Amino acid sequence: MTSRHSSLPYYQPPGSQPSLQKDHIPLAVRDDSSRTTARSNDMFRQRTFKKPYDDDYDDIDLSMDYDSKLVKARQKRSLAESAARKKDWRISIALTLWACYIRLWKIGQPSSVVFDEVHFGGFASKYIKTRFFMDVHPPLAKMLIALVAKLSGFDGSFDFKDIGKDYIEPGVPYVPMRVFCALNGILTVPIAYWTLRSAGHSVAAGVVAALMVCYENGLITNNRHILLDPVLLSFTAATTLMWVNFHNQQHRPFQFWWYFWLTLTGLGLGLTVSCKWVGLFTIATVGVSTIKNLWEIWGDTRIPLPVFARHFGARAVCLIAIPIITYMFMFVIHFHSLPNSGEGNGFMSPEFQQTLAGHKLADTPIDIAYGSKVYIRHMATRGGYLHSHPHDYPSGSKQQQVTLYPHRDSNNWWTLYKKDSEQVTGIEYIKHGDVVRVVHNESNKRLHSHNHRPPVTDLEYHNEVSAYGFPGFDGDANDYWRVEIVDHDKRDPESKDRLRTLHSKFRLVHVLRNCALFSHSVKLPDWGWGQQEVTCINNGKLPKTTWYIESTENELLPPDTEKVNYRRPGFLAKFLELNKVMWDVNKGLTASHPYDSRPESWPLLRRGINFWGKDHRHLYLLGNPLIYWAATASIAVYLIFRLTFLLLDKRGIHFNFGGLRRFYDESAGFFLVGWALHYFPFYLMGRQLFLHHYMPALYYSILVFGVSFDLLTVRLVSKKRIIAAIVTILCFIYVYRQFVPLTYGEPWTKSACAEHKWRSTWDFDCVQFHDDLSTYYAHKVPGNPIGKMQDALMSYFSKDRELPPEVGELANIVSDAMQNAPSSS
Repeated sequence: MTSRHSSLPYYQPPGSQPSLQKDHIPLAVRDDSSRTTARSNDMFRQRTFKKPYDDDYDDIDLSMDYDSKLVKARQKRSLAESAARKKDWRISIALTLWACYIRLWKIGQPSSVVFDEVHFGGFASKYIKTRFFMDVHPPLAKMLIALVAKLSGFDGSFDFKDIGKDYIEPGVPYVPMRVFCALNGILTVPIAYWTLRSAGHSVAAGVVAALMVCYENGLITNNRHILLDPVLLSFTAATTLMWVNFHNQQHRPFQFWWYFWLTLTGLGLGLTVSCKWVGLFTIATVGVSTIKNLWEIWGDTRIPLPVFARHFGARAVCLIAIPIITYMFMFVIHFHSLPNSGEGNGFMSPEFQQTLAGHKLADTPIDIAYGSKVYIRHMATRGGYLHSHPHDYPSGSKQQQVTLYPHRDSNNWWTLYKKDSEQVTGIEYIKHGDVVRVVHNESNKRLHSHNHRPPVTDLEYHNEVSAYGFPGFDGDANDYWRVEIVDHDKRDPESKDRLRTLHSKFRLVHVLRNCALFSHSVKLPDWGWGQQEVTCINNGKLPKTTWYIESTENELLPPDTEKVNYRRPGFLAKFLELNKVMWDVNKGLTASHPYDSRPESWPLLRRGINFWGKDHRHLYLLGNPLIYWAATASIAVYLIFRLTFLLLDKRGIHFNFGGLRRFYDESAGFFLVGWALHYFPFYLMGRQLFLHHYMPALYYSILVFGVSFDLLTVRLVSKKRIIAAIVTILCFIYVYRQFVPLTYGEPWTKSACAEHKWRSTWDFDCVQFHDDLSTYYAHKVPGNPIGKMQDALMSYFSKDRELPPEVGELANIVSDAMQNAPSSS
């Protein structure tokens, strides 16, 4: 429980032994602001005495009659707190430096594209070229990577298209880009330490948790490459630390540091969700803690309603408004960085595309008359324009294909005629209910439907749509389509009764079959060039049978005829549209992948991800199994103990453990809620999922393990606690070393690889490795002692038990050199 007499709760829990708790600084994650009263606030305002040691720890009220011994004791404790804080800084700096070594070692290896560097390196290229693209993730992490690439001299010419594509020859500055991502992973290590220390746990527990993050093989592999997850995890960890620091100020509500940490928490939430939508789970974690805190304040009848309203308002501004503003501001930068038309155009509405340079549509006449050439665009999908080309269906009627094509093309032009004549003598506007023929300009064939099933969607209620006709053939009744205007622009009343460009939304209903022209997100095979299928559907849903005319030409219209164009949307409309598209595309990522996995397999590390394989080396994202299993076990043990104590409490049997129970319960409980909220939502997702999606949840489970370690060693003397921490850390390091070849893409042998398949479901490819380590060093220059020494060290650190013969050769070289060396006399 938090001490009321210190801004950092350096106090001994009831019943504890001070001599046994030198590095233990318990801090409950609970919010004690529920105990704040107007009187206590006045007491804080009366503090005028400033200690020379640290203003942050000032808690002496000179208006009270303190005994001089008590003042001296507090001054002495202030010095102890200052010394402990300096010790924390020294430890965190050491952890950071060591994490730099672990994360940055041979970071240029491999020197070719790895796994999702295909995507996120490619996005950096598009940012540099300022070409608009669409991705399912928010832009912050991608923009930071692009900024590093630009500052490193990258010109965006490399496309990152294929895994294994070489970086060296094109001169891609991939190392600085990887280093940036690795630095985010490095910062997560000291943040883990500070989180447990700020939560009131021992130095030993903080170091154990930090080194678990440091030596987690999966995090290392992920952090060392051009990916979004390192940035996401660093913001997630930092936000959690900010929130814990905010709780440390709960006995000083509405003071500077209280607002400072609360504001930083809100900023961190905004930055986290701006990297990936997984940040929403971090928002939920802080949100649950906030609701609990406000509920406790509400239940304290000593707190006046205006004070509660102030608590609520501060949290609403900092934890709701600031994250939203931050998230939206990232899209302001995103849109400003991508002003030009690019590969992402097809995902966006025509209105959105109008805001991009290089995709301006010329003003077009608003009136549609018989004889008008038109571009007909589909409403409900992003398939594009009604299209036909000189290729026939391979089955069914075997007539000319009609599809949807996403780009403007001469094959998109159609001309509208009356049903009984294709001769135009004057201007006659097309009205609701008119029956028309739709003629393809390039082939002079008519839009046609009949009682044939489509080649792909072979269902009874779908009819094939084709382009049909030949010279001298005047067509038949299967070419007749009725125009039904179903919606219109309310600012243009005429568009309700007659067809108007952009403003009228209409259906084309086949007169004989009574089916409506329809399209959906189904792609035709190679014979259809991958374009979107068009059919005629009976009783189809309105959005997918709705069309509008985007452009028109008609020489009979007067020169001064009214013209129209898309209305350019503002920022808010673009922001909402892009986020909706991101959501829809994200849901659509349901195709299988050779290395995808489901959430139930993550806590026990059922399988990893193949990142890269080349030159008889293999990069495989596999977590440190001991860390995974220990972290998962700590969660299971906590839940078992929590349930047991609940059952005992119900029977009136209470175990408080000298006041420690509530402290550990709430501390571990907060981190466990974080784990659960970052893990269980993935069960609701039908999209592709991979092991790296578990990494934020893994971080919280490691913090739970740190709390568990602290509890198990709380009664040990300092020396024994340190020994326990060292033994625990050495176990993790030992397992880490077993999988270094897969983590860094180092040399390995087939036999050693096979021995390390501890689970049958681990599917890293041992065939890629050589049979003998000496094969990897065959290309070295003979007689080069430095190269041989490097090979020997590489072999040692690659964890194979058989050292190569170069070690013996090197010893002979050194021995011969010593014998032939001239005497110093």
